[in-house]
Amino acid sequence: MIVADTHKQSLTAIWVSLISNIVLTAMKLAAGLVFASPVLLADGVHNAGDIIATVAALTSSMVSKRPADEDHPYGHGKAEVVASALVAVILALAAFWIGLQSIRALFEPAEGESVLALGAAFISLIWKQALYVYTIRIGRAAKSKSVLATAYDHLADVYASLAAVVGIGLAVLGDHFDWAWAAYGDPLAGIIVSLLVMKLAFQMGRESVDILMEKNAAAEKIEAYQNIILAVGHIKRIDRIRAREHGHYITVDVRVGVPGDFTIQEGHDISREIRNRIMEADPDVIEVLVHLNPWYEGE
Repeated sequence: MIVADTHKQSLTAIWVSLISNIVLTAMKLAAGLVFASPVLLADGVHNAGDIIATVAALTSSMVSKRPADEDHPYGHGKAEVVASALVAVILALAAFWIGLQSIRALFEPAEGESVLALGAAFISLIWKQALYVYTIRIGRAAKSKSVLATAYDHLADVYASLAAVVGIGLAVLGDHFDWAWAAYGDPLAGIIVSLLVMKLAFQMGRESVDILMEKNAAAEKIEAYQNIILAVGHIKRIDRIRAREHGHYITVDVRVGVPGDFTIQEGHDISREIRNRIMEADPDVIEVLVHLNPWYEGE
């Protein structure tokens, strides 16, 4: 029941994000065209990419919850990781776009900005900040890579919207107080934002690649599993332990040494106890594969 509830919350969060991105994209593009605001047009194009990213997150979240089948014996959890990697690519492209447009604006005649354009950028900033807080909480609670990717996408939009607010705000003040230099606040802020978004994209991409390449789980998790295994009776040594993420869950693979004269039933009982203890200690683990090696006195 708890798993079903968290999945429902995850889907709701992504649907809210998708609808919000569609509305914000339309608002920014319309405001950018009406008020001839380059920064709002660029932000609107960026938001259009967010729609693609959110659709990918929605699709992957639905696929990832499918049970294991003959073709996918380990389940479909990595679908969320694939979506997270796609979002990272979209963020990297958005960062490149924002940076390119900002650098280009530095070498073009400065244009005035409208107070209404500033209002549109401010609404976007508040809206995206609220979406980020909402989705990051649900993503962490549900341990959903797709929802977390959506949350970080919102965070990148917060940076972009903040740059728009600062840039347009400076331009408006510059028009009022006759500050010629203030008109270039927008492209300078855009360059800084592009670097922040690129850094975020790199971090997301690296994490996704690590999971897709089946990098071992965090060292502290491995150490915790080792302590649990060694606390089980008759375990003489740990020959190997591995753990890999599959999106929102983990599978563990261990090889341990037990007395060589144990019966099959005794070995089965030890394997089951290891499995149960690890899964009770870490709810993220859905499978523990245990291989028993014979151990003899004097080894």
